[in-house]
Amino acid sequence: MPVGEIIAIGTELLLGEVQDTNTVYIARRFRDAGIDLYRTMIVGDNVDRIAQAIREALSRSDIIITTGGLGPTIDDPTRLAVAHAFGTELEFRPELWDQIQTRFQRFHRQATENNRRQAYIPSGATPIENEVGTAPAFYIQNNHRIIISLPGVPREMEHILHHKVLPLLNEQFNLKGIIKAYVLHAAGVGESQVDEWIGELETQSNPTVGLSCKPGQIDIRVTAKASSEQEADEMIAGTVTKVRNLVGVAIFGSNQETLELVVLDRLRLQNWRLSLTEYGFDGAMVEKLSKAGFPAELGHTIPHDCQPEELQYKAQSFREEDKAEIALAAGLFSGPDQQDLYLYLITPDSIVETNRSYGGPPKSGGMWAVNTALDFVRRNIP
Repeated sequence: MPVGEIIAIGTELLLGEVQDTNTVYIARRFRDAGIDLYRTMIVGDNVDRIAQAIREALSRSDIIITTGGLGPTIDDPTRLAVAHAFGTELEFRPELWDQIQTRFQRFHRQATENNRRQAYIPSGATPIENEVGTAPAFYIQNNHRIIISLPGVPREMEHILHHKVLPLLNEQFNLKGIIKAYVLHAAGVGESQVDEWIGELETQSNPTVGLSCKPGQIDIRVTAKASSEQEADEMIAGTVTKVRNLVGVAIFGSNQETLELVVLDRLRLQNWRLSLTEYGFDGAMVEKLSKAGFPAELGHTIPHDCQPEELQYKAQSFREEDKAEIALAAGLFSGPDQQDLYLYLITPDSIVETNRSYGGPPKSGGMWAVNTALDFVRRNIP
C-alpha cells in the first residue's frame, strides 16, 4: 500500500483567512483508493520552505500532492519551489501557453503577460491539462516516487484529481487496496470512561480503533486496511462487535446516524408524540429536532427567567395542550464556572429526572446540553 502526503500551499491558509478544504477532500479520496496518508501540512508562499517540505516528503512517502500556488502572480511560488526541490530549472512550454490562451478565449477574455508564468513548469515535469481552469497542473517522477502539483481552487483541484490524478496513480502504483472506516457514536459517557472500556482495542494495528470527542458525544472510529472492501468489512465487523459489547447502551448509532434521528425513530415506533419545553437553549434543541422532522409546533421555548423546579410543571402543561404522550423539559442554567442542565421526562407511566453539570468551554455548553438531553430521552424510551 503506497504512502502519501499532502502539502497545502498558501499564506492565506496559515493566517486563517481561508479554510483548507482541499486536504480533507484529497485525504478521503486517498482513503478510498487505498493510499496510506502519512502526513499533511500547510506551508506559506515561500519558495525555500515549500522546497524543503517537498524534499522531506520525498524522503518518506511515495506520493506527494501539493495544492495551491499555481496562479499567475509573483506570489504563486509552487512551480519554482518544485524545481528547486529537484535541483532543476523552470522551462517554458508553448503548448501550455496555447491551452491557457484558448481557455481565456472561451471566457471571452484576453490572457495577460503574467499568465505566461503558468506555462512554465519544472524541467522534466509532465503537464496535466486543467479542463476547468487556467492553471495547468503537472507531475514529476523520481525513484518510483511522484509529486503532483494541483491548483488550489477546489473545483479545479477536485476535477483534476478525479479525472486525471487518480487514474495516473492507479496505473503507476497498481492500487488495489482500500482503507475503510466505520464510526460508532456514543453519548451519556465521558471519553476517559470509553477509553478505559476499550483501551486494549486501541492498541491494535489493523484494524485500528481511535476516539474523537465532541460535546456530549464520543465517536469510536474503527479503520481497516485491506486488499478488498469485503475483506475490510469483515475485519471491521469483528472489532465493532467487541466495541459494542464493551461500551453497551452508551452507543446510540453508527456512521451517518444522529441522536435526533435515533430519538425520533424510537418515538415513531411507539407511536408517541413528544412535547418539548426548553429554557436557556435559545431554541437550539427545537431547531435541531425540527431539521430532523420533529413538528416545530410541539417545541416550546421559555423566553423569560425560569427556575429549575418550574420546568416540570411547564412541561406538563404543554404536554396536555399538545395532547402528547410524553414531554421533555430541559433547562440550561449558566453560572460563573459551569453550566447546569436540569432534565425532566414525563412518560405515560412515570416522571424521570436528572441533572448534569458541564465545566468545559462555555461556547460548547449548548451543544453538550442538546446532546445530553437527547440521549436522556433515548435511554428512557422503551
